[in-house]
Order: sequence, then structure tokens, then C-alpha cells
Amino acid sequence: MTNEYTTWRDYEKEVFSPSEIAASDLRVAIIVELIKARKDKGITQKELESLSGIKQSAIARLEQGTTAVRLDTILKILAPLGKTLAVVPMNKG
Repeated sequence: MTNEYTTWRDYEKEVFSPSEIAASDLRVAIIVELIKARKDKGITQKELESLSGIKQSAIARLEQGTTAVRLDTILKILAPLGKTLAVVPMNKG
């Protein structure tokens, strides 16, 4: 039997648990905000390496979403961009 999906979300809901989907969505949101902050500052990945102490190749992998990144690494990258993470209530709805 072949399932047909009209959207990624339809497929995602069948294959992944709600907690896996939430974790993935959060990871994507962090990456998107990190890239936006870097570009808003007009900083290249190489320049961010100098400012953060995190290698450009690691920044590239993080931005591509191809690697799991430790929280302290994300914080080191965000600091020179004038950003940090905050713990806030989750949206329910």
C-alpha cells in the first residue's frame, strides 16, 4: 500500500512523534534566526569565526543543518551577533 501525502507536514505527522517534530521545528527556528542575525550584521561566516572562536566550517555545517550542535557553541556564535537564547513558554495552539 502506497501512502500519498499532499504536504511535508502530512508525511511528518505520520512518521515522527510530536516531540520529534517540535525538536526539529525548534532547531530550524534557531538556525534561521542565527543566519538572519549574521546577515543583518553583514558578517560572513569567516568573520564570525574570528569573532566567536568557532571554526567557519562548523558555522557552515550548523547553518546547513547537517550537524548537531552543542548549546555552548550556539551561544558562542550568537554573542558577537548581539543575540542570546531565552527560555519562554511554549505556544499551545
